[in-house]
Amino acid sequence: MSSSCGSRPPALRPAGSGTPAYGLSVEEVLDLSTLAGARLVAGAGGLDRVVQRLGVMEVPDVLAYVKPHELLLTTGYPLRHSPETLGRLVADLDACGLTALAVKPGRYLDRLPDEMLQQADRLDFPLIRLPEDAGFDDILNQVLTGVLNRQAAVLARGEEVHRALIQIVLCGGGLQEVTDEVATLLDAAVAVLDGDGRRLAASGDEALLARLQSALTDVPPAVEGEAPTPEVLPDVPPADVAPVWPTDAAPGEPAPDPAGPATRDDAPGTGPDGLIVVPVVAGGFTYGRMAVAGVAAADVGILERVATVVALVITKQQAVSAVESKYRADFLRDVLTGRSGTDEHVIAHSASFGWDLGRPATVVVAALDRGPARGPEERVLQDRLVAAWTSAVRRRDRNAAVAGFSGEVVAVVAADACDVPALAKDAAAVFADQDRTFSTGVSRVAQQPGDLPSAYDQAIRAVRVGRQMNGDGAVVHFDELGVFRLLSLVEDTAELHAFVQETLGELAGDQDPEAVDLRRTLQVLLETNLNVAETARRLHFHYNTLRYRIGKLERLLGPFTDDAHLRLNLTLALHVLRMRGI
Repeated sequence: MSSSCGSRPPALRPAGSGTPAYGLSVEEVLDLSTLAGARLVAGAGGLDRVVQRLGVMEVPDVLAYVKPHELLLTTGYPLRHSPETLGRLVADLDACGLTALAVKPGRYLDRLPDEMLQQADRLDFPLIRLPEDAGFDDILNQVLTGVLNRQAAVLARGEEVHRALIQIVLCGGGLQEVTDEVATLLDAAVAVLDGDGRRLAASGDEALLARLQSALTDVPPAVEGEAPTPEVLPDVPPADVAPVWPTDAAPGEPAPDPAGPATRDDAPGTGPDGLIVVPVVAGGFTYGRMAVAGVAAADVGILERVATVVALVITKQQAVSAVESKYRADFLRDVLTGRSGTDEHVIAHSASFGWDLGRPATVVVAALDRGPARGPEERVLQDRLVAAWTSAVRRRDRNAAVAGFSGEVVAVVAADACDVPALAKDAAAVFADQDRTFSTGVSRVAQQPGDLPSAYDQAIRAVRVGRQMNGDGAVVHFDELGVFRLLSLVEDTAELHAFVQETLGELAGDQDPEAVDLRRTLQVLLETNLNVAETARRLHFHYNTLRYRIGKLERLLGPFTDDAHLRLNLTLALHVLRMRGI
């Protein structure tokens, strides 16, 4: 007997795997009048498996024809000559996703082999013994009628819930109103989370919400490629922890169009204690997750339609937010470019946004560092950077102005609250992208709105030059730039290269390890103002060894110990070498 299930796609697991499979359970089938004399002889642990279709076994090699969630009827005629294969048949049928096997013994099979019964019990595969007077046509008719009625009821229920939610959206309701209605209709606890697991809305019984939050701590963030199919998570802990929800939200992440159902193989049934998570997907983006606790098994499939309405509400809110954000960003750009009018007008108008631009402030600019080209995802990364900085700044200064410009995020924060390294660290934790970093520049304090344009220029210069000084991910204050500010103004990099080559000669390159070592000695000598003892201590050299090296450096570079102008040139040349991208 072949153990293959034919050329069909892999079979879904029976009910209890989390798959929204609607029909009659095996226990309900056994209660039908046409099976009044039938009895379950093995596999009692599978009574909750769902029957969606029926089939009759007419050939020995039946595996190529069975379908998932099927109740297979047989007289045993195809196996009358090989009853010893019945044990293996049960295992093969279970592997193909069959729900149960109903056998009418007597004419072709006197009894069901012990091996077959033991295998069915081991797999929780229901094995039903039919009475001798059972008619297959009566069983087929009554079971299929029950399955169709059940599926029609589920569709009607889904349509009812969908209409109720759409009506809320059409009347102007938001995400919280939709979540409240879902919790009421499904008599469950519902939480909508963004892509990073932060709550956007929640509703339902407090005890269920506590269990929901506790279970969600182990759920990974939404990822690209998630199919919008309910996923059942194993265990919902007891309600002994009060729900604690973070409230700041971040935008969704991109995801390809759904590719079809995806089900956890190790998940349990969809009983009232199950936690069900549905990705919220729309327009090719995964905006987050909807998590539900306490939902009835019959309502699991409805969650996909609910998630679609949730995605509609989120995209609507994001569209409104995008318009408001653009308006705020346009105003802040005018302020930072000196086109916004008088200081009084700037202060009054910024107050309508909740900003305080009348106090001494510092301008902070954060810009994405260069990374692998991502096409359309670059815009999503920029949005995530804006959200990360907005969240970080709001926690420290609720009256700060934050906006996203093309390729950068700008914040105007109170001068006395400007712990920029801590801000950058908080923003990086929220941004959390392994492939990309951002650099941050900080201006001097602007005492009044009229000083903000020059402060903005300082912050931009600090980002650009700081990245050249320290590499990607740098956090640099304008006052730390020093002579690098002047060097960054030289647009002719070839001239800078020529200056370095003429000044340092053999020490300009990195190919010769000895030259690199001598250049390091020169740098420390200049930093210590030619203090030989201090330089020897820093480099862990003997005093006489360092004197020998100084003599060698002067033979290569000239008498720099006696020539202040030569020392200046050497210092500038070393600074140019330090600058990246030149």
